[in-house]
Amino acid sequence: MIISRTPFRVSFFGGGTDYNGWFGANKGAVLATTIDKYCYITCRYLPSFFEHKSRIIYSKIEHAQGIDDIDHPSVREVLRFLGINDGIEIHHDGDLPARTGLGSSSAFTVGLLNALYALKGTMTTKERLAKEAIHVEQDMIKENVGCQDQMLAAYGGFNYIEFGGTNHLRVQPVTLSAVQLNLLQDHLMLFFTGFSRTASQIAQHQIKNIPNKKVELERMYEMVGEALAVLNSNDVLKFGKLLDESWKLKRTLSDKISTGHIDDLYDAAIRAGAIGGKLLGAGGGGFILFFVQPHNKPKVREALGGLLEVPIKFENLGSQIIFFQPDTGIVK
Repeated sequence: MIISRTPFRVSFFGGGTDYNGWFGANKGAVLATTIDKYCYITCRYLPSFFEHKSRIIYSKIEHAQGIDDIDHPSVREVLRFLGINDGIEIHHDGDLPARTGLGSSSAFTVGLLNALYALKGTMTTKERLAKEAIHVEQDMIKENVGCQDQMLAAYGGFNYIEFGGTNHLRVQPVTLSAVQLNLLQDHLMLFFTGFSRTASQIAQHQIKNIPNKKVELERMYEMVGEALAVLNSNDVLKFGKLLDESWKLKRTLSDKISTGHIDDLYDAAIRAGAIGGKLLGAGGGGFILFFVQPHNKPKVREALGGLLEVPIKFENLGSQIIFFQPDTGIVK
């Protein structure tokens, strides 16, 4: 039996510049971090005395005889990609709900690849996990996804990631002191809006708009560098102001990114003292992040009317195998 643990992520700046339709001809970059909330994948070879050949357990339970019978797209295509035809059991658990803007789909794919490689007795690199997850999601499943989520889930940490050109998919850890990191963490608040959404559909609309949003996307790319400079200064409040500017820009990329309800939540938090914030992921719902001075946090909580707040801390390990017990004597 194998168990992998793969972190979810919070993206601060540059989201939208990590789509192939943008960085094929332009510079792209994101500033993002993984957090201490995880996707867990348990897998093992399934003995052959069951009526079904494979069992996949997530928000539903699937019993399948072959790869083509599997409904879960990531499970089906990862098994196909790795050439695994033996009976198998895969069990998913997550600390937070799926389709909520935290990169959970890519964390699942990265974690599944990691677990299945371990099941086959193969050690793999973080770079390989990330690039193969991108291939599975973009080329095999045909999802409308960018490239940041897979890189972050595999590598972990607070990172500056470049897309396109000779630096395509280059991961550079952001080097900050423990004091600076804690200061940034202390100014963050994460809330669940109460509903999830299908990111691929929203992203598809955003991708179609890329040719008409060159000015906005170039500015969003520039803000990644500005945010890095702010982190190395003594004025952390500028980070929050940049988040506010970035969110206002992101809302213009597609009319499906925000909703009237989300706009009302954002405005309420700003009136209560938040300096900036953003809806995480492609948009439409899920988790919303705010940058708030610690003394104003109680006012923001009150203004958001009891929305579930999730405390977070940064993590820097990425996808890991946390339990490894090779199957012995399994009847296949």
